Amino acid sequence: MECEFEGVVWEWRGPSPYHFVTVPPECADIVSRVASAVTYGWGMVPVEIRLGRSRWRTSLFPKEGGYVLPLRDSVRKKEKIALDDIVHVRLVVLAD
Repeated sequence: MECEFEGVVWEWRGPSPYHFVTVPPECADIVSRVASAVTYGWGMVPVEIRLGRSRWRTSLFPKEGGYVLPLRDSVRKKEKIALDDIVHVRLVVLAD
């Protein structure tokens, strides 16, 4: 299962600050249809992400009935992504 979307980079300022992109509802609905078959601990969904020239594996975090995508600092630096930038994401749910 895969989808592509654009989203705004936002920061969660908790004990460990991190940057995220919210998965839009139309893509989150598709992810939720397969989530039960691939999820692990706390509803995390394993995915492969392509953003710019970067590709990596991570997990979507469930949030408020949808999902958010964590952005690694190394990817943000490499792709020159800043807070409030709009990014284009290709997401593939992994069913290892």
